[in-house]
Amino acid sequence: MKLLEPIQVGKITLKNRIMFPPMTTGYEERDGSIGQQSYNFYKRIAQGGVAYIVLGDVAPVNTVSPTPKLFHDGQIEAYQKLAEALHVYDCKLGIQLFHPEYDVDALAELFKKGDMQGARAKLHHDMLHYIDEVTEEQLNDILRKMGDCVKRAYQAGVDVIEVHGDRLVGSLCSTILNHRQDQYGGSFENRIRFALDVVKTIKEYAPDICIDYKLPVVTVNPDGSLRGKGGLLIEEAVKFAKILEEKGVDMIHVGQANHTGNMNDTIPAMGTTPYCFMASYTKQIKDAVSIPVSAVGRIITPENGEALIENGVCDIIGLGRSLLTDPDYVKKLEAGQGSRIRHCMMCNKGCTDSIQNRKFLSCVLNAENGYEYERVITPAKDKKKVVVVGGGPAGMEAARVAKTKGHDVVLFEKETTLGGQLNIAAVPPRKYEMNRGIHYLTNEMKELDVDLRLGHTVCAQCILDENPDAVIVAVGASNVIPAIPGSDLPHVYDAWKVLNHEQLANGRVVVIGGGLVGAETAEMLAQMGAQVSIVEMMDTIAKEESTTVRPTMMADFEKHGVQQYVNTKVTAITSSTVEAQNENGTISLDCDYVVLAVGAKPNTFDTSLLEEKGIPVYVVGDCHEKAADINRAIEEGYLAANQI
Repeated sequence: MKLLEPIQVGKITLKNRIMFPPMTTGYEERDGSIGQQSYNFYKRIAQGGVAYIVLGDVAPVNTVSPTPKLFHDGQIEAYQKLAEALHVYDCKLGIQLFHPEYDVDALAELFKKGDMQGARAKLHHDMLHYIDEVTEEQLNDILRKMGDCVKRAYQAGVDVIEVHGDRLVGSLCSTILNHRQDQYGGSFENRIRFALDVVKTIKEYAPDICIDYKLPVVTVNPDGSLRGKGGLLIEEAVKFAKILEEKGVDMIHVGQANHTGNMNDTIPAMGTTPYCFMASYTKQIKDAVSIPVSAVGRIITPENGEALIENGVCDIIGLGRSLLTDPDYVKKLEAGQGSRIRHCMMCNKGCTDSIQNRKFLSCVLNAENGYEYERVITPAKDKKKVVVVGGGPAGMEAARVAKTKGHDVVLFEKETTLGGQLNIAAVPPRKYEMNRGIHYLTNEMKELDVDLRLGHTVCAQCILDENPDAVIVAVGASNVIPAIPGSDLPHVYDAWKVLNHEQLANGRVVVIGGGLVGAETAEMLAQMGAQVSIVEMMDTIAKEESTTVRPTMMADFEKHGVQQYVNTKVTAITSSTVEAQNENGTISLDCDYVVLAVGAKPNTFDTSLLEEKGIPVYVVGDCHEKAADINRAIEEGYLAANQI
């Protein structure tokens, strides 16, 4: 398998062709230093078998950006500790050298003075104009600071410096963002001048270190519009790649250009962008140079990666979100267990959304992500019999963990299939990728030989007959049917049943409830040809949706003419209308069908008899206190089973 073959890059050898590309993690300490959480995360990724890890956005200055920093000698020790930890697993450490597109020193001075208003105004101004206004003297000062950073990294035992070709560097390269008239603007040669100065500086301060260059490409959307701003169009990117090779760069990392205002352009969520969407651009770079080229961009399966290498698209595969979901991706490949890889669903819920909300990186399918070496599945001291009630994500995760610990596990599920709400969550537009979560968990039930009792509705006495030592209840939730006059009429449907295609709506459809389920149901029906209206009491439709997905959903609503009524309360349903009130008064919406999507309520399971017998009972997932989401379901299932 080519993915597992070594490759020579400059003076270093990567043991295989899989890298962890630069990602913002939020694991660093407040001062940007590498603390325990960050150390544990990268060590765990290395332990899983990858050949090369790049720390994203390492700043050579003390920025306000929440990124790793290496701007004084006191930080060298932490990087050295991390490098040594990765080298134990024969994993190379790279740092992505970057500088933000704003005046760091001026902004720091305003913050020091406590002038928050001035700082915000300065930041906003600089994001728009800094590329044009930064002086040659300031750029030379930045180069010196970058050089000092590189020298510290080399002293720490860092193996690779990756130039962040986006942000300041890429903005100067860009015809879109760079409007300068001096030696750093105008012609192609002028726009790439600073980028080449960065490469030259690295060579001056650490002549023996391996140099990687992240080359951001401004791509073209299907409608002809440009995607990305801070980077180069492919024609210039190819020319630049050749020059980088001539200047001594050892490898090139091709990526989508940033600065779009929508994170989905660079980290696309499920169903919004084709798999391996950067392949055609990456191959053009690969064809132009003889040094190794790495690729990223919704590369999910080992087969995807193998095909890209075999077809001459690239030499190295970057797996970002995939390694959050399963840090043992490479080890499983090496062991011939590729079918047991827990593949990323590309939902962006735990990773991208968390970072945008100033939380740390996590994964909804991997409860250990962000808690590496704190949450570990430990073998049980005494083998026990564990009964799990419910075969949704919480129940299957609990069964997986309990079985992995060495317990005997029986799982009861009232339906004849596993997956619970994931089965209907995978139905709406773009959500088909959630099937990967179902496939992983159901396959683990088979691989671990969990005793499955499907099509069984059980009671406490049935469970007692199994002589369990512990019981985990994960019976999920149900759709709420609100007490609205007319809600019992025959043309009033349950959103969950509509998504499951048990109830079929068409014509004029009013969806009551504009949360995630309601919005997704509305979008699905609109794509099927229905004339859809959404009525929501709150002020926002699909508020819970990922910020990387919501713009796509809203564009689809506009395309299909979905009417949205926010801050609107339904007062009654009749045979042909939905009556409601908002700040404008009473409104009446004509309809053929009504779909109820006002929320979920936890299902109940009587555990009193079990508790009377002294059997420990754990209630997890949507049936625990309040209906939740897949993230909480997985986490609670994991934590409950791991303490047995």
